[in-house]
Amino acid sequence: MTAEEFVAALDAENQTLLRGLEPDATLKPEIDGPLNVPNLLKVALKNEIEATEIAARWLVTSDDVQVKLALARQVGDEAKHYRLIAERLKELGFDPEAVDPLAGGFGPLFRYLDSLTTTVERVAAGQFTREAIAVVKNRQFIEFCERVGDRATATLYRDVIEPDERYHHELGRSLLLRLATTDDAQASATRAARRTLELAEELQRKALSTAGIHHAPGC
Repeated sequence: MTAEEFVAALDAENQTLLRGLEPDATLKPEIDGPLNVPNLLKVALKNEIEATEIAARWLVTSDDVQVKLALARQVGDEAKHYRLIAERLKELGFDPEAVDPLAGGFGPLFRYLDSLTTTVERVAAGQFTREAIAVVKNRQFIEFCERVGDRATATLYRDVIEPDERYHHELGRSLLLRLATTDDAQASATRAARRTLELAEELQRKALSTAGIHHAPGC
């Protein structure tokens, strides 16, 4: 199929699978501390620093100028998100410098993304699919913030963070249209996208069953 047909089909498949990431909001937290905005923002710090680092690693190993520029934009945005979330934590009375988001090491999704070696796999898994997951998870987090009355955090995500993630996803789409032009490239992109969604679902299920975490932003 053409690159246009392939990207449309992959997007449709992703959107179908993304519906499986809808959390059950009736489930109660199983952690000692409360499921609240500050604790979810601490989860977000890890997501943002991992997103920053994977984009930076890919940036320095890519030989495609357009990919480099797209990743450079993403590195800056994800780092900006980290700083904005840290500032919001301060406003909520928490010291973000007391949080080491990588104390437990990189997560399974990061390690998978870091294992990818071809540009088409990286774009399909990272910008096209991971950023689509981030849009869904951030929308859920915005709804959670509004439900508990934290309009400032909801506004931060709605007006700044989510638009950036949507832009990253669209960058991924435009790059895939240029890269996914052969059967082999399309097969590699499909495998990478599917595995990314599988890992995101596994991580969400684990977070819910072991820590009672749901509605966390990012992925």
